This record gives sequence, structure tokens and C-alpha cells, in this order.
Amino acid sequence: MTASLDRESKTTRTTAAGAPALRPAPVAWGPIAVVVAALAVLLFAFAGEYGYHADELYFRLLGKHGFAWGYVDQPPLLPMVVRAAMAVFGDSMWAIRVPAVLCAAVVTVLGAMIAAELGGSRRAQTLTAFGVATSTMVLSFGHWILTTSFDTVAWAAVLLCAVRALRRGEGKWWLWAGLVVGAGLYAKYIVLLLAVALLLGLALAGPRKVFRERWLYAGVAVALALGSPNLIYQATHGFPQLQMAEGLAGTDGEANRAMFATNLVLLFGPALFVLCVIGLVKLFRVPEWKPVRALGVGYLAATAASYLIEGGRPDYTGGLLIVLLAAGCVAADRWAGPRKLRLSVLAVCLVLSAAAQMLLSLPVIPKSALRDFQVASMPLETVGWPRVVEQTEAAYRALPEAERARAVVLTENFGEAGALDRYGHGLPPVYSGHNELHKWGPPPERADVVVAVGIDRARLDAGFRSCTVVDHIDNRLGIDNPEQGVPITVCRGLKLPWSAQWPGYRHYNAYL
Repeated sequence: MTASLDRESKTTRTTAAGAPALRPAPVAWGPIAVVVAALAVLLFAFAGEYGYHADELYFRLLGKHGFAWGYVDQPPLLPMVVRAAMAVFGDSMWAIRVPAVLCAAVVTVLGAMIAAELGGSRRAQTLTAFGVATSTMVLSFGHWILTTSFDTVAWAAVLLCAVRALRRGEGKWWLWAGLVVGAGLYAKYIVLLLAVALLLGLALAGPRKVFRERWLYAGVAVALALGSPNLIYQATHGFPQLQMAEGLAGTDGEANRAMFATNLVLLFGPALFVLCVIGLVKLFRVPEWKPVRALGVGYLAATAASYLIEGGRPDYTGGLLIVLLAAGCVAADRWAGPRKLRLSVLAVCLVLSAAAQMLLSLPVIPKSALRDFQVASMPLETVGWPRVVEQTEAAYRALPEAERARAVVLTENFGEAGALDRYGHGLPPVYSGHNELHKWGPPPERADVVVAVGIDRARLDAGFRSCTVVDHIDNRLGIDNPEQGVPITVCRGLKLPWSAQWPGYRHYNAYL
């Protein structure tokens, strides 16, 4: 079947490498739609479980604050998307996760379309769709609305355009790739790494003829023109994203690099990762895929850059794994052929992989059982936000009435600040030095009483005459998540005015 598809796909057009261009296999819309529908049902079924991710609380807070062209830690898209979702569907977890589900669905479709471009049969496309949809990466950003949600859509779309440009010999697709890169800059700046990696791959592995085509440069121009507001914002604000990257590398880089290999495998799961490795090898060995070998080189280059420069985060280049998975699924389909035993082995491996990834990525375990069965850090992170708010409110209400009138709440991170905004009632203004929230301070000079959540005691003692720990966060479920045991401290009497000590509260890093 695959051989006949390949024979039927030959055309007189040539690729940039000078080889005969190949038409893609017909897209198997029916099976792909079934996979996408099942994915959407699965994600919506768990959309209301546990609680908000810290990033979701942050996006919600930024969106409520109003439109901005950029932030110190991200471009403007996600906060605006969350704000729009809240306006349409209401202020709830389910509402703000609707865009995340749509992103997961789109990435699944794009992955299957890449498999079709590589000459994959209906079965290969279905395998690809199933693999993408059940990967840890897609299940995670499909459940939570994260910067990765839209960023991975952009990566997958650019890769589809690149495969079409190289396999079909149609340079116009570079123009579409540039359009997607420019739009993707509004979700995450790291999409530029994909563009650089692709250009490097073309320079090293070819086909170098594309560098003589006007379409490639037109695509670069479109990307720069569309993304220019983001670049202008960075230039006129002292390139805060570079400061953020430095902060992430300084706080998380060593740990991330130590876990790089493990996190890379877990990004798709062991079974799917094996298919990705097979796909990478086949990109360099299958003759008909010679025009797209640059994608394999690009993945290796982007991953090396992520390890050395971007703080050791394999998920930053996870979008490129989609094309490797597509190639691996096409290769696995051709290996299995009509042999029922091979097909059964492949099916069993993918089903077991899907079950494992669901367990790692989604809140499938009842909250009451998490104490004895803690398997994933991100779902655990989402548990207990109402309790954080409850204990903070209790500390504030315990203050004498005269002190409550001049008190503020100070949090260590944006998750705590976002939770207090979402669930809090009757609290004074909340301030934090974390990332963009630092720009919303300092507190007014009259605020000489502070209820501090998670703030380092040395920092508080340097700015106040007296500080007393009044409580520690206890989620009452025995779950060891980042907020468990965090101190709540009441401080009184400013040693220095807020304007003098507020710069010391600023810190750039991720929530964890």
C-alpha cells in the first residue's frame, strides 16, 4: 500500500534538492477527527479537577490588569486569550482551558498532516494523531493553558510548511512559515529558535538551493514585520526577556540540565520517544526523505541550544519532536505492513503508553488518594490554592482593626498572588516582586503592616522592625506540593520607605 502511494505521488516538479517532488498522501480526515474528538472529550472531562496551575492564575491576573504589548517574562498573547475566554465563558477553570483544548486538537491535526506529507498511509496518519494526542506534552498543555499551548501550535505549523516547501518543491510555503513565526512571537519568543535551527539545518544538510529562492527571504521579511511590535517592545524596555532567561538559568538551569535526559524521554513517554528516535534516524536514511533531512539536523541543533543556553528545558524544543514522531509512525507502519502480530505489538505499546501518559499528565487520581499516590509534580501543584487564601485571610483578620486599615499582603510568587485575587474576599491590596508583578508596586508608604506569604525571613527582617510567623500553609491533604509548609509572617514598622526597599523584592524565575 505504501509503495503504491509513493508511485502515485511522483510528479514532474522537482524539489530544491533537484529530486522529483512528491505529492502527499491524502489526509485521513475521518480517523484524525475521531482521535481529536476523543482527545477533546478526555480533556474537558478533567478540566475542572484539582485546581488552577500557578501560570493560569498569573495569566488571569495579567489579563485582568489590562492590555500590554509585552511583559518581562512573556509576550502579550496568553493573558489576552485568558481574558477573552473569561469574557465569553465566565471566570472558571473550565472556561480558561477551552483555548488549551483547541490548541491540543490543532497540534494533533498538524502532526497527522505532517505524516501525510511524508507519504504516510491512513494508518500511519492515525498512529501519528494518536501518538501526538496522548503524549505527555500535548496532554499537559491541553489541560492547562500555558505559553507552550500556543507555542507548540506555531512550531507544528511552521514544520508542516517547511515539509511542504521541501517535499513538494513549492517555495510559497516559506511565506506561510514566516507568517506563522511572526504570529508565534506573540505567544513565546522561542519560536525564533525554530527558525534559526531550520536555517542551520538547511545550511548543513541542504537543500542549499532554497537560499537562492526569493520565497525564503520573503518569509523572513514577513516574520520580522509581523513580529516587530514584540521586538520593539523588547528593545525599548531594556530586553527584559534576556533578564528573565538569565534568572531562569540561574535558579533552575543546573537542576534542569541534571534531569535533561529523563525529562526529554518523559516529554512524549518512553514508547513514543522510541518512535521519535526511529523517525530521526529514518530522516537521514530513507532516500525519499532526503529533502527534509534539515529537520533532523535542526532538532539536534535546537536541543543542544536548549541544553546549553536556555536552561536545560527539553520542552522548549518539544515541537520538533512532532515531526520526528510523524516520521517514526510512518516508518513503523511500513515495518508492520499487513502482519497482524507486528500490528498488535505496535497497538499494545501505544495503548499502554497512552495510559501511562494520562496518569502522569492529567488529574485522574482522586484528590483524596493523592497523599499515598503522588506521581506528578504539576497536578500536585494545582491542589490547595483555596487553603492558601483561607489561611492568609485568617492572618489578616487577626490583626487589630487599626492595623488592618494600613496593611497590605505581600506574596513570594505569582501563584499565591493570583490565588488571592481569584479566591480572596475582603483582603487589602496584594503585592509581589515576582516577574511582571514587581512593576505593579511598591506598596504605599503608609502600609507599615504586612501579611507576607512565603517571603524569605532575612528579606523581611531587613525592612521591618518586627516580624512574627503566625501560621504555615497546610493543605490538609498531606500533599507535598510547593505551597505546603510555606510560612505566613506578619511584619510591622518599616525601617526603610517602600521606594527604597522595593527593588530588593524583585526576582525573575518560574513558579517552581
